[in-house]
Amino acid sequence: MEQQRESRSFPERKGQKRKLEEGPPAAAEDPQISPSTTTDAALLSEVAAQVSVLNSAFSWKESDRAAAKRAAQVLGEHQSRLSYLASDLVNVIVDGGAVPALTAHLQPPPCSDGDLAHKPFEHEVEKGSAFALGLLAIKPEYQNLIVDKGALPHLVSLLKRNKEGPTSRAVNSVVRRAITNLAHENSSIKTRVSRLEGGIPPLVELLEYSDSKVQRAAAGPCFDCLLLQIVECNALPTLILMLGSEDAAIHYEASCLYVGVIGNLVHSSPNIKKEVISSGALQPVIGLLSSCCPESQREAALLLGQFASTDSDCKVHIVQRGAVRPLIEMLQSPYVQLKEMSAFALGRLAQDSHNQAGIAHSGGLEPLLKLLSSRNGSLQHNAAFALYGLADNEDNVSGFIRVGGVQKLQDEEFIVQATKDCVSKTLKRLEEKIHGRVLRHLLYLMRISEKSIQRRVALALAHFCSPEDQRTIFIDEKGLELLLGLLGSTNTKQQLDGTAALYRLANKSMALSPVDAAPRSPTQRVYLGEQYVNSATLSDVTFLVEGRRFYAHRIYLLGSSDAFRAMFDGGYREKDARDIEIPNIKWEVFELMMRFIYTGSVDITIEISQDRLRAADQYLLEGLKRLCEYTIAQDITLENIESMYDLSEAFHALSLRQACILFILEHFEKLSSMHGQNELVQRTIPEIREYFCRALTKSTTNLQSLRL
Repeated sequence: MEQQRESRSFPERKGQKRKLEEGPPAAAEDPQISPSTTTDAALLSEVAAQVSVLNSAFSWKESDRAAAKRAAQVLGEHQSRLSYLASDLVNVIVDGGAVPALTAHLQPPPCSDGDLAHKPFEHEVEKGSAFALGLLAIKPEYQNLIVDKGALPHLVSLLKRNKEGPTSRAVNSVVRRAITNLAHENSSIKTRVSRLEGGIPPLVELLEYSDSKVQRAAAGPCFDCLLLQIVECNALPTLILMLGSEDAAIHYEASCLYVGVIGNLVHSSPNIKKEVISSGALQPVIGLLSSCCPESQREAALLLGQFASTDSDCKVHIVQRGAVRPLIEMLQSPYVQLKEMSAFALGRLAQDSHNQAGIAHSGGLEPLLKLLSSRNGSLQHNAAFALYGLADNEDNVSGFIRVGGVQKLQDEEFIVQATKDCVSKTLKRLEEKIHGRVLRHLLYLMRISEKSIQRRVALALAHFCSPEDQRTIFIDEKGLELLLGLLGSTNTKQQLDGTAALYRLANKSMALSPVDAAPRSPTQRVYLGEQYVNSATLSDVTFLVEGRRFYAHRIYLLGSSDAFRAMFDGGYREKDARDIEIPNIKWEVFELMMRFIYTGSVDITIEISQDRLRAADQYLLEGLKRLCEYTIAQDITLENIESMYDLSEAFHALSLRQACILFILEHFEKLSSMHGQNELVQRTIPEIREYFCRALTKSTTNLQSLRL
């Protein structure tokens, strides 16, 4: 789940560049170098001249050695200068035959008896040739060419020959850099260095030098594919000692080698990991977390994450030895890669239950939550993974909620799908822990904490609590008032949080749907059937609607509705009338109302549902009223929500009013941007309070009944 390696982007330090920065003195004042040589023809001519010198001056004669030294320097200076001006011109140097000529001078000329006593410019020609070839090797397309011409065994031989002497340090530095550049991202050359040419043992020997610069020079070219041989050469103890050095430059070289090389082997080989740990590496690596070198910090965090990948005991030991606090401090570094690797390491450590509470208690929650806002996908994901681990501990749940972590996880935009999935699992983990002592602690915070924390707790519980706890939390403990207070805020974000929480709470409660929530009619419903609808058979009363006659049965209507009971059994003039005129109602509305009374069912269309709602309310037909409310509720939109709410108030349409409330809560963000709709929200707050008091009480009662 974690991204472990990215390209480095730290401030440049001495020794950090892969390019050769040490070598022969600049030859800019040499008369053989002129600006005109930057053209292809002139440069080719210049190269040909220097190559000719190298090919003809392979002897111990002082004049030959001086000429060869100068020619190697000139070619190296050309490459160094042209790599910045026009890299394509470097091809001219290669095409001019410089590679085989320089390779030949990596080895000393053959010795005659007279040469043994005096060797002019000893090692200087070899050093200049290695320098020039090292510059060419920076370009990947030249690496194999140089090796194919036989440079590699000569470079290794130079390392073996130059163990002592006043010039050995400078020569070895140039040689090891040439080997480094040749093998950079080239696995076949790496293998040849270690297996075929025997290059690792002399490099390991250089690690034992007392001179820190020699140590740094030897540390760099130990490559990934040479890991086993490095271990076999017993280099680990020395490298571990280098990690404890007070020399910041040694810190850098040792950490790059130790993590970039051995770290990869640790990741893939449990045996090597055990050997590294048994060699005492853990504490020096943890010490590098506080290094002044950002690269060393990054590599140390990466290696600790690799150590902690599978071994639970190792996770605990890393925390016990003091890694948590410096890792948390690194989360606030200005360098993205430092934050990324520290989050990676903390994520691995947080997979152990013994570490989770300690990381949160040490202040890890808030900086990890802040990293969720990063636009770097790897950093964002590593932070999310660490938070996923911390959420597994009950002791951390209240901490998540207290610092606003739930809202952060819900609101943030995540770049990759894997991060979204990780965050969803984190929220699910938190939800599963909202019971028992965790819930009691949160209720305690909701009572005694400052208002902002009380609101965060109420918001989180609205999303996470179980239905059986809703009444306790939101009615008895006044959590509902905290959420309603957010609705009344002038802060749009608080309003959005409040409405989202209330909508989630409404969905989680076991309140009945709006169409079933209206009270039943107090009168018993008895249905005559379809055959008696507008039938003259046994009819004893006729209604006149829009000039048309509707035949009905007085005794049946008397028992179907309190309104008809009052009409036929009260002191109204309709009591004994044979024909009764019904004004202010359409025929189709009246006919549908009567059909419902006689059959108990009817199809209602949205076109005349409001007229039928008015008639159902007038004649106290609660069943028909519920059907009309349900039909109308399906037609609620952003544009008509206010008129729908007014309609529900005009006819005391409880189900329709509840549907309007839920619509307002669900679509508050869009409504808040529409002119005048915020006033509607404020107007509905008393109704929202009444709705939730009724719904939460009812859902708890229903749950208790089910248990019985």
